[in-house]
Order: sequence, then C-alpha cells, then structure tokens
Amino acid sequence: MGSLPSPPPSPSQENLLSNYVMVTIFCPREPSPNVTLCNSIHLYYPSSNTWSYVGTIPGLGDDQVLKGFSLVSLGDFVYIIGGQICYKEKVHVNDDSAEFLDEGIRVIPNVLRYNIRTNQWFNCAPLGVARYDFACTVSDNKIFVAGGKSMLASARGISSSELYDPELNTWTRLPNLHILRYKCIGVTWKNKVYIVGGFAETEDSDLTMTSIVERSSAEVYDTQTNKWDLIAGMWQLDVPPNQIVAVNESLFSSGDCLNAWKGHVEVYDGKLWNEVEGSRKRSLSTLEYNYENWPFNQRLYLTMAPIGNRLFFLAGYRVGDGELARTMSVVHVFDTSTSADAWRSFEPMEMEGEKELCSHCCVVQLSSP
Repeated sequence: MGSLPSPPPSPSQENLLSNYVMVTIFCPREPSPNVTLCNSIHLYYPSSNTWSYVGTIPGLGDDQVLKGFSLVSLGDFVYIIGGQICYKEKVHVNDDSAEFLDEGIRVIPNVLRYNIRTNQWFNCAPLGVARYDFACTVSDNKIFVAGGKSMLASARGISSSELYDPELNTWTRLPNLHILRYKCIGVTWKNKVYIVGGFAETEDSDLTMTSIVERSSAEVYDTQTNKWDLIAGMWQLDVPPNQIVAVNESLFSSGDCLNAWKGHVEVYDGKLWNEVEGSRKRSLSTLEYNYENWPFNQRLYLTMAPIGNRLFFLAGYRVGDGELARTMSVVHVFDTSTSADAWRSFEPMEMEGEKELCSHCCVVQLSSP
C-alpha cells in the first residue's frame, strides 16, 4: 500500500500512544440489501495505525441509526448520551440518482456506558431533558451537557443544562443558559466549562432576524456562583464551530459545521482565533494518495482529537463508485508544539463500504490493567 509519507514516531512517542485508543461510531451512508443499517463502533489504535470493530449500539432496530448524540469518556468507560433515532429516507434527485436523508423518529434521553476493556454495556440514569445536537464536555470527572434540541419539529434550540455524576449515577439540573442554542460545542478549558457558539438566539428573538451576536457568543459555568456567564464574541463567526479541543492552555479549531476543514488549524489566544504557523495542509480536503485503481472522490468525514501536544485528524474518503465504493481512512497528525514539519500522515487503511461519521470521536486513556 506504499510507504509512510513521514518517518515513524520515536520510541517515546510510541510509548505515549500505546496508552490511548480513539472511539468512533459510524453507519452506512445509505441502506443496502446486503448491509444492516446500524451504528457500528470502531476503535482506532494510534500506536499501530489499526482499526478494530467492537459491535453496535444496543437497543436500536435494524433500520434505525442514532444521530446527534454525544460521545465522551471517563476512565475506561465511554458514554453515549442522548441523540435522535433516525431512519434513512430516499430523496429523488434525478432519473439517474437519489440521496438518503436522516428522518428523525424520536429524541431520546438514554445514556449508555460501555466498558472498553470488558466489552460490557450498562444503562445509566437518563437525561432530565431528552436532547440532540447539544454541547457536552467532561470536567472534574463529571459530564456537563447544555443546549441542543428536545423536539424533532422544533426550529429552536433549548437553554437547559445538566450535570452527571458517575459515582452517584445521577443527573442534576443546572441553571439555564442565557441563550437558546443547538449545535453548540462544549469544551473544558483552564478548569472551566465553556459552551461555545451554535445556532443561537435569545428567547424573545424574531426567528427571521437571528443575530451573529448570539451565534458568536459563549457561556462559561462558574462553580462558585452556580451560574453561566455570557462571553461576547468568543467564536466570532455566524456559523457554529465543528469542533474545539483543548491542548495544554490553548484551544484549537479547524473549521465550522459547514466546512470541517478550512485548510489550516486555528488557536484561540483569549481574544481572537489566529492561524497556527505551519498548519496549512491541503490533503485533508482530498485524498492525495495516487495508488492504482484508487480514483478518489469527496471526503466523507473528518474528526479531531487531542493526545498530548498533538492533534489527530481522522479523515475518511470515498474511493470507487457504485457497489465498489468504499471508505479509505487516513489519519493525519499535527504537532502543536512546533512550526517546522509539524504534519505527518499514517498509511491509509481501507474500510468496507461507505462510512458516515455519527458523532465526533473521543479519546480513552487506558488505565493500568
């Protein structure tokens, strides 16, 4: 399959990576007579650049997929929180082709916990408010969720927020956000919980006149006063962020929900988002590997995860057409601690069928056996 575009990691890097695994959840892009439509869980091991299939999300029908949920980790456990159950509806495009869109069935409050070591599932206490497309982050070994949508037909987000304590298996209601938000991003930064951006509006706003002031704002939770403080202009764009992750004392982003890769990485300095020197990379938009019989098409997905000082970008590209179409996975790594030769890419790995990412990946730092 060709040689590595850059040298393999040093032994010290290998030792670090061996303690981590990334959890991803996919589903087929469209129904197939030979493929059951379901959410499939895959583990990616960065130390060996290998994928492992571990099973499906329990409790769903064969023709159902879960979308709009959050995926986070605590210890050896992965939590799948909320979301909406969907089916794939065929939409006529022209006489030669059709597309499949997600059609919501219901919004669920369910919370599942998966033990990555024992391959066991547990049902946790449900959310107080069923929701999808919401913000979620982990802070002080507790899970914070905020915003999202609670009804399928709603054009507006919600402002409710909750806190999960895994030791007590309970959800506690927190104060409402100042602004209704969905497709907002949760991130823990400098030991504080931030809810950033989203399709946002005040409760009394005119739906036809949404303001960039709300969409570019963020809210930070103050544990001392038990309230959310509003921060103006933290995101600076009218379009919600795709992902924001924290590395050391900095926040990083690579795009928005309409364009997951803007061509470079940006870092937040506390006031503005600035392009990171040496972070421009074209190949996250297209598959640059030119192997025989690999006619590339569009990128299918892109998700980002931090390990140490590095950002891992898991990208999937469609290769081939029709029944021969499949997914080529390429993992790109950006070292935030250097501006010289900061990028490297792992060998591409072929995955069966066309994959669609159902949620951003999460990173599990494995505990000692």
